[in-house]
Amino acid sequence: MGYDIERFEGDVDEELLCPICNLVLQEPLQAPNCEHAFCSHCILEWLAQQQTCPVDRSILMSNQLQPVPRILRNLLHKLNIRCKFCSDGCHAVLKLEQLEIHEQECECNPKRPVPCDQGCGLHVPKDQFTTHNCLSELRAYVDRQSDTIRTLQQEVRNQSNELADVKRELRCLQDGIRALSVRIGRPPLSMGSSPLGNEDEEIVSGTFRWTSRLTMARVSRWGGMISTPDAVLQAVIKRALTESGCPNSIVSQLMENSHERHWPRGLGSLETRQVNRRQYENYVCKRIPGKQAVVVLACDNRHMDSDLIVDPGLVMIFAHGVE
Repeated sequence: MGYDIERFEGDVDEELLCPICNLVLQEPLQAPNCEHAFCSHCILEWLAQQQTCPVDRSILMSNQLQPVPRILRNLLHKLNIRCKFCSDGCHAVLKLEQLEIHEQECECNPKRPVPCDQGCGLHVPKDQFTTHNCLSELRAYVDRQSDTIRTLQQEVRNQSNELADVKRELRCLQDGIRALSVRIGRPPLSMGSSPLGNEDEEIVSGTFRWTSRLTMARVSRWGGMISTPDAVLQAVIKRALTESGCPNSIVSQLMENSHERHWPRGLGSLETRQVNRRQYENYVCKRIPGKQAVVVLACDNRHMDSDLIVDPGLVMIFAHGVE
């Protein structure tokens, strides 16, 4: 619908009237061939019923409509129009191109939000101010925020489930690459890594050959973990590592990482271990032969969070529960 012609000061040219509603053009569009101009709302509503020009009945489709020429827009913009809130006390007369911004900010606009002066901090439409109840409005606001929070929490859960699926797929891929590498007798290359020097390559190859000979371990009682093993127990485990073929270059590092003071942040205290306990089942653990202990190598556990793993790996010693 166009603008009521009674709101304009002075004469309005008939070329600026919509042939459908007979009001002054609002957001006009024109037919491409006959160049008849219409209010956008009027012509779209017309074409939804019949695909012809309302003036000359020529074929016209909605996707053929075009913006009106600049000269016609300029003529419309220069018209002087009264604010639609004149009945509410506004006496402003302004150019048509300024009308939209003025009416949004008009002091007489009954829908203009105004701040509540009773302390709730909400902005209320001016025509609803007398019936505004701070308590009920705040309750409604809290309910809306609670709904938003629940929606976001569900999205977080969905994202977490998707991430877990991706990690499982990645582990399967890593296991497949590892198994294939064992079959062809070559250690797997780290994706995205740079070329290694001869010494580093030998360390990687030796570590891979050693870990491929170890058996997978299952820890049934994580509560039996010994986080502060004494020197005697560490010496026993170190001997077992050496006898299992662990490269000398990483034995000392692994044994340093058998004590909680060298563990990653997610395992560094009893409190953090309790928080992250559900994630332990995701560890890829290899059993240290003949001992209630496992080695958790970084190369086997790239799927774990960075605060639950450390290079080159860590040793976990248990009182019981390693299968």
